[in-house]
Amino acid sequence: MAKIIVGLSGGVDSSVSAHLLQKQGHEVIAVFMRNWDSIVNNDILGNNYSQEQCTQEQDWEDAKEVAKKLGIPIFRKDFIQEYWDYVFQYFIDEYKIGRTPNPDILCNKYIKFDKFLNYVLSEFDADYIAMGHYAKTVGDKLFRAKDKNKDQTYFLAQLSNFQLSKTIFPLADLEKSEVRKIADELGLITAKKKDSTGICFIGERKFTDFLQNYIPSQPGNIIDIKTKKIVGSHIGAMYYTLGQRKGLNLGGMSEPYFVVGHNISKKEIYVAPASEKEWLISDELEAINLNLNDWNFNPNNITAKFRYRQNDVPIKIKIIDENKVRVFYPQGAEAVTPGQQIVFYDGEKCLGGATINKIYRKNKEINYV
Repeated sequence: MAKIIVGLSGGVDSSVSAHLLQKQGHEVIAVFMRNWDSIVNNDILGNNYSQEQCTQEQDWEDAKEVAKKLGIPIFRKDFIQEYWDYVFQYFIDEYKIGRTPNPDILCNKYIKFDKFLNYVLSEFDADYIAMGHYAKTVGDKLFRAKDKNKDQTYFLAQLSNFQLSKTIFPLADLEKSEVRKIADELGLITAKKKDSTGICFIGERKFTDFLQNYIPSQPGNIIDIKTKKIVGSHIGAMYYTLGQRKGLNLGGMSEPYFVVGHNISKKEIYVAPASEKEWLISDELEAINLNLNDWNFNPNNITAKFRYRQNDVPIKIKIIDENKVRVFYPQGAEAVTPGQQIVFYDGEKCLGGATINKIYRKNKEINYV
């Protein structure tokens, strides 16, 4: 049997993961990660301070209660500075230039499966770490979980072969409903606890307000991409992303409008009416920061996701170099967004991912500047 360190988050998924490993006879130790400090990190605007106890501290209390119930030791480790340096600074820098990064992917790559992994391998002389993600590892390869509705391979696509080889996902072959049932039968405090939402380790925030803690507002004009007329004003072009409809506050329009692009230097947002979706459609992209954990794949069977909650899209890829890839999807896709992640699949196997850098329509870059 192995010594396995479970990242116990105070949620139901990691709670049941710890139990399942314990049931298999492994030596299980829990470690709770704390990666965000609202006071130190100036997290004021957009934060709800009305609750008696901040969410992270409540999660710590729940994690301790679960560990006590299961009879396993639990420790707490802070990675606050590391989270800021490796995740949040990049997150802010990308928003400043009008891109839309995914902090969950960065958090997995640099914190959970790097800083945390290396810490527990050294500190506890552990064999593996385990997390409550819905995914599956076979050796150093990554596969989708049984519960396709909860599958989280999209957020794990930047992991290296070494990281995957040292990770166990105990929920790989379970449905979420089964996980809830197990927790309920065990009498765990997390059995009916809601899943965490919002920014990784930060939680729910009023997003535009939250960004203003770190990126000062820069008011400018909202422009109809077709007529070139000014149709409204905004407080900061970098706060908006492609396809966004909420928060534009365009009154008196005959139909809703959505964001199709922006020019950060000119402080301009470009919009189009909802009936003109063609302004959002691309059929090709360039992606960088390429990470493939398996180069042995069927090129005629490759699919991809451009965002988490999306069905797979058939694609063709052209590897430019070890860092860059060109992706073709002639059927077209809506609101493919620079800064987001494209994740590649060959059937059930997740091959890896890359950061969307540029989008094109009929070989012409779409930037609308």
